[in-house]
Amino acid sequence: MAKVLLVEDDPSVRSVLHGSLSDASYTVRSCRTAPEALRAVLDEPFDVMVLDLGLLELNGLDALEMLRTFSDIPVVVTARHDEHEVVRVLASGADAYLVRPFSVELLIAKMTAVLRRAVSGAGCMRTDVLRVGGIVVDAAHRQASLDGSRLDLTRKEFDLLEFLALRPGVVVPRGELFKHVWLQTHRGQRTVDVHLSWLRRKLGESAARPRYLHTVRHAGIKLEAPKVLPEGTGRRLAPEALA
Repeated sequence: MAKVLLVEDDPSVRSVLHGSLSDASYTVRSCRTAPEALRAVLDEPFDVMVLDLGLLELNGLDALEMLRTFSDIPVVVTARHDEHEVVRVLASGADAYLVRPFSVELLIAKMTAVLRRAVSGAGCMRTDVLRVGGIVVDAAHRQASLDGSRLDLTRKEFDLLEFLALRPGVVVPRGELFKHVWLQTHRGQRTVDVHLSWLRRKLGESAARPRYLHTVRHAGIKLEAPKVLPEGTGRRLAPEALA
């Protein structure tokens, strides 16, 4: 079974979750504070982290942003429902969001989903090197480049680019991107659009002047290599422009 790092400052909730996950055959280590959890990730490997957003000494969002500077561990965040908070948390690198209060069964279902994606991510499909025009995505080493220059991508930006690179030229609805990249099913268009904007910037383009990422109105997004015009078919200049 997976090794879980549980980060929860409420002692009663922490005790119940620790016991329930242990009873479900997970190996569990519990932490009360974010600094303690960050040290734990540095000290030993975990398969998934369950992170309470409302920690006192260092809040969960700040801890998540710090975590993402050195670890790709899948994270399930637990917090009260707030649409803006959900967007911020997912944009900061969380893999799933669970609204409190929640059942242990639902938590296990969320953990199973992110773990399944992590396992499939380490499978044979991700050993491929994907190429779309000048974009190269090395799934095995989680690296991407554009025209030979390495791209400095966040975890989710890489996942988003990889998902689209696996479907070059195919229009992918935002809902499908949110479902497969963020493993969420509630409304996530704003989260997707924010990450697409960041990804476009790193690809040297914009929504108004796309090269690779094209928005198809009312349909979705597609990743497509720039079209190269055959020699001699470029735009003709007016005679006066040649004078």
